Amino acid sequence: MIKVSVIVPVYNVERYLRKCLNSLVNQTLQEIEILVINDGSKDGSQQIIDEFKEKFPSKIKSFIKENGGLSDARNFGLDRAQGEFIGFVDSDDEVSAKMFDEMYHLGKKHSAEMVICNLQKVDEAGTVKQKLTQIPNMPEMMVLENHFSVFSDISYFACNKIFRKELFADKRFKKNIHFEDIQLIPQLLLNCKVISQTQNYHYQYLEREDSITKTHTEKGLDILRAVDDVAAAFANSRYSQHEKELKNFKILEGIYTYLAYLAFVKDGETYQKMSQELKIFIQKNNISTFEIFSYQRFGRNYLLYLPLKKKIYYLLYFMGQEKLLQKLV
Repeated sequence: MIKVSVIVPVYNVERYLRKCLNSLVNQTLQEIEILVINDGSKDGSQQIIDEFKEKFPSKIKSFIKENGGLSDARNFGLDRAQGEFIGFVDSDDEVSAKMFDEMYHLGKKHSAEMVICNLQKVDEAGTVKQKLTQIPNMPEMMVLENHFSVFSDISYFACNKIFRKELFADKRFKKNIHFEDIQLIPQLLLNCKVISQTQNYHYQYLEREDSITKTHTEKGLDILRAVDDVAAAFANSRYSQHEKELKNFKILEGIYTYLAYLAFVKDGETYQKMSQELKIFIQKNNISTFEIFSYQRFGRNYLLYLPLKKKIYYLLYFMGQEKLLQKLV
């Protein structure tokens, strides 16, 4: 029986792929399948996949498809996954040897539909740049009805979680959008009754040099659309009465996450258009400036614990000092 299916979309990552696949084939959990989806790579990625397929034929399942983007490649893998749980690993990242072993057994121990681990950002030399603790001060097992604050607190990465396969019975990643994790993962959470977590930092997220300087564009508007999709699903979920948590989710993802992206939009016209869309979003959702400034994450004021530069950025934005803000950024 396959306990975990790990889906790895691949697109032009020959520089990083070998390290990623090594971390997967060396998992202590033996009942694992690794679905490697070559999404139309034009570099030497397939040669590396073939090497691993030859060495580990019982674990590596190799597929080649036309380029369709991250969501399409993940969905391709979901259609073919046979595991009890599903995991997603980006092809330039690494995981610890015990990641899927520990998370699978937590899922079984607590009958959890979703299991979460911590992750850390690393640079290309492997140096840890930032530790991202996901659910501090919370138990290993959480019945969502009793701990629903996590809905608006957690980060909605797909890569540091495993999901019971049944959660995807009628759900797939939305294609041709950016920020597909924000659009889908909260909807999966809404179909869970129990989630579990480990405080171990199993996932190593590579912050690539070429991604730090990439251009930010109108693609960021997909964040607001993703939040709208989640809100629509929320209204029809078993947790629809938890209106406070939904509003907090909108504040975290629709305002703070969106503004963090907007800070790096250099084109003035695009910036103004995106800023106007945010103001419409805030008005449409009846979110006050007081609610934004007093928003709490994990039981403490979110703004107070941000680095000084971020505090100044958010405060200036909501004080209407956008011209000054753009100069500072």
